[in-house]
Parts: sequence; C-alpha cells; structure tokens
Amino acid sequence: MIDLLPIRRALISVSDKSELELFCIALQKFNIEIFSSGGTLNFLKEKNISVRSISELANSPTLLGGRVKTLHSNIHAGILADKNSNEHLLELEKMGIIPFDLVVVNFYPFEKVLEQQQSEDLVIENIDIGGPTMVRSAAKNFGSVAVVSVVDQYKEFINELENNSGAISLQTRRKLAARAFQRIVEYDSAISNYFNRDTVLNLYSVKTSSLRYGENPHQDASLYGNFFKHFVQIHGKELSYNNILDVTSAAELLDDLGGISCVIVKHNNPCGAASNDTVISAYERALRCDPISAFGGIVAFSAEIDIDTAKKLNEIFLEVIILPAINDEIKKILTVKKDRRIILYKEKISKIEKNIHSVPGGFIVQSKDDIIFDEDKIKIVTKRNPTEIEMRDLTFAWKVAKHVKSNAIVYAKDQSTIGIGAGQMSRLDSSRIAKMKALEFKHNVKGCVVASDAFFSFADALEEAVTIGASAVIQPGGSIRDNEVIEAANKHNITMVFTGIRHFKH
Repeated sequence: MIDLLPIRRALISVSDKSELELFCIALQKFNIEIFSSGGTLNFLKEKNISVRSISELANSPTLLGGRVKTLHSNIHAGILADKNSNEHLLELEKMGIIPFDLVVVNFYPFEKVLEQQQSEDLVIENIDIGGPTMVRSAAKNFGSVAVVSVVDQYKEFINELENNSGAISLQTRRKLAARAFQRIVEYDSAISNYFNRDTVLNLYSVKTSSLRYGENPHQDASLYGNFFKHFVQIHGKELSYNNILDVTSAAELLDDLGGISCVIVKHNNPCGAASNDTVISAYERALRCDPISAFGGIVAFSAEIDIDTAKKLNEIFLEVIILPAINDEIKKILTVKKDRRIILYKEKISKIEKNIHSVPGGFIVQSKDDIIFDEDKIKIVTKRNPTEIEMRDLTFAWKVAKHVKSNAIVYAKDQSTIGIGAGQMSRLDSSRIAKMKALEFKHNVKGCVVASDAFFSFADALEEAVTIGASAVIQPGGSIRDNEVIEAANKHNITMVFTGIRHFKH
C-alpha cells in the first residue's frame, strides 16, 4: 500500500455543510480538483469555489428528482481503483475514468429527522443510499483513497495535508476508514431500529474516552456515546465511572422536580432534595436533610446560583457541582477547589432513551420510567382528604422516591426531604432508616408526609411513620392487605393517596 498518498482529486457530497467552505478553500491551496453534485455543487459555486459536476464523469444527469446522482460505475470505479495495480489503472485509462484520492461524504440527517418525530414520508426520504455506498467503497479502498465521513475530521485532515505537503499517510487513512465504517454502522443501525423496533435492537456507539477505572480501581471502564452532549465539564479532574452515574441520577431528579430545586446525590441515591423560592434556600434545605452523607457527594441545581450559594458550596467537600449556567464571578469562587468537577447541564436528557443492562448472553431492555403520575389512577383512599400543602409535599416526595433505590421510603416537609431510606430488602427497614435520619438531624417531623415507591405489604411501615407525626402518605397501592393499611391510616387520621404507579429502581 502507498504510505504517503498525494491528494489531487476529491469527490465531495455532504448533507451537513457546516465548515465546508473553509475546508474546500484549504483543499484548493493544494490545487486539489473538486467534483460534486446536487446541493453541495450549488453551495460551492455560490461560495466561488472551483468545482466540477459529477455528471461529467457519469455522462448522465441527476435522475428521479435527485435520488440517483452518484450510483454510477464510473464514479465507483474511480473510488475503488487500487493505485498499486497497473491493471486497474490501465482499465481506468481505457474507459476514460479518473481515480479519486479523497471522498468527503456525510449522510442525510435520518437520525435528526427521526428525533424530531417527523412524518414517516420525511423519515423514509432521509434514508441515504448513495452516501453510505461511496463511504463504504472509499473505506474499503483506504490503501488508495482517504475518506472523511464526519465534519469533526476536517481540521485534523487539513493539518496533515499541510504537514505532508498535500499527502495523507496510510496510518491516517486507516484511521479515517475505521471511523467511516463506524459511521455506517451507526446510520444503518438507526434505520434498522426504526423498522424493527419491536424485534431487533442494534447497539452502536463510539468510544468517547477511557476512564481511570470502573466502580472499583481493579475494573476497567470506558465512556461511549454522547454523554458530553448533555453535560460539559468546565473545571476539575476528569469524571470517574461513579461520577457519571451520579451526575445522570442528579439531572434526572432535577428534571422531575422542576422549578428552583437542588439535589444532592451520593452513591446513586438522593441524600437530600428541596424546592424553594431561592437557590440558597433550596441548597440549605437539601443539605440539612443529611449533611453527613452529603460529604463527598454531588450537588445539582436547576437554576443559576448566586455568590452566597457559591461561598456556601465551598464550606464542604463536594465531588461535583452541576449547574445550568455559570458567570465568571461564580466560576472564580468555585474553582478555588482545583480538583472539584464543575459541570454544566446543557441539554435535557431525552425522554425516548431506553435503559439497557447486560445479562449473560445478551441484554435486557426497558423504556425509561418517565411517568410520575397517571391522573386517572390517583385515588384518595382514606376518610380524610389531603390539604393543599400536604398534596404539594406528597407530590414532591413522590418525585424524589422515584429516584431512590428500592425499597424506597422518603419523608418530606415543605418541599424538602427530611429522611430517606434506600435500598433495603425490607420496606420496614427503609422506613426505620428514614425515621432515624429525620430524628438524628433534628428535623421538624410533625405534619411531614411519606412516600413509598411500592405498596405497603403490611401496615408496619406506616405505623413507623405515625410514631413521628406523619400526616399523609403516598404509595401505589395494590397489596392484598390494602384494606388493612387503609384502616391503620384512618385510625391515626392520616390521609393516604394511591397512585396506581410503582417506581422500583434497582
């Protein structure tokens, strides 16, 4: 194979034209002849970039309203020819076909159109045929052709051209080919998943980075996909495997709480959450829930913080701070701690993503738990109805309980958690832990509310709540002993709401 391949002739056909003008201007500095078609051809002409039409090579006009432009033997022979083969080169010369050294192609935006939930006709029309075919041909023939399949590769490609006086190394061409095949897999998998969504799951993702280690130092770990599309790190040490899980958990709970809210997460469980009129009050209330567990945790805000809040954050050790935005003054205060990570939550987590877990021999897949209430299923099952304040706190506690590992019990008051029991094998134990936390940190428990992620199998967990003055309970209902639990609630003049929705989190 050729080591340094001089780039003399390029075929360019792209849907995403961002940065294309500057890329082509850089190519022309090396006297690279450019061929193009359709919208790309018109775009380059408008930018006064010298370009020739692919139709000249195919001796055929664009057909079927643009559906057929590049599917022609003359074009693909020019991409697939082995420049080390005299036989190939003589055959091209005999047929009057010119070989390409560079193919620059990105595909119709099928994934974006699908994400926008457009009509099926538009989705189908955005299935690219010619683009993936050209990219596959060029990637297969990387010994003789360089292929650029994503916009992010433009800058690095031009840098190498400049360093090698207009040539591209074999090592780089192999790397470009690998990315091209991955892009084809991504694209075709998205199409396959669309048509076979009930029977086939194609998993595809590009490795973003190697992580220092996994949950524990002896475990390897890597990050794949577009995590940093949602979260942008602006300060501190690189995120760890556990950080990434906790950041995700914190953001998902923030999304459910809405308003001005603060969430503190430790080991993938909320250890404090609050909604209030100001960010500093939300933070102080969230921290007050369990200040010991908050040490070394992750704190997340749904609104921009002020100077007083930033100074408060510096008073304890926090692994990560998540903010929707930050100004220079706040950044200066928070970056005093050199290792602490500061993350901007830039793009909301998609509601259409699925949860995937590996199991021996395969995967189990489920839709995300993106329902909080089903209004048609909510029932007040006790003699006493909740007050407006109780219902507000019940709603808040229920949202938090959705994000606590099962079995989950959440005590809350004034839209603030005051006790959380998580991950116990017995719901009674979770209730006792939540009660213990509330009392340990001297919260005002009288009139608090209780949320349970699943039904009470017995009245005992409810009785625990009664002992510290809880006045309202929210739970799914559905136990064979529901009547026993309702009777106990009525006995203590507690109001109870059944949601009809369970929120297990394993």
